[in-house]
Amino acid sequence: MAKKQTRYTVSDGKLMLTFEPQEEGGYSITSPLDPELVTEAETIQEGFENARDAAELLREVGSVRV
Repeated sequence: MAKKQTRYTVSDGKLMLTFEPQEEGGYSITSPLDPELVTEAETIQEGFENARDAAELLREVGSVRV
């Protein structure tokens, strides 16, 4: 019987992220408040760091007009 994966939604007071454990290890990370924010990490701490970097890049891209 396959083990059901559990999602965790956590906040550090600035970001709200959903961590979904992956079979191969680590997490896929999304934000319920920003559907464009998607990243991955090995730990929760690394997940928040990666998400902050991704959020900054999304802001930069959003401010660029083509």
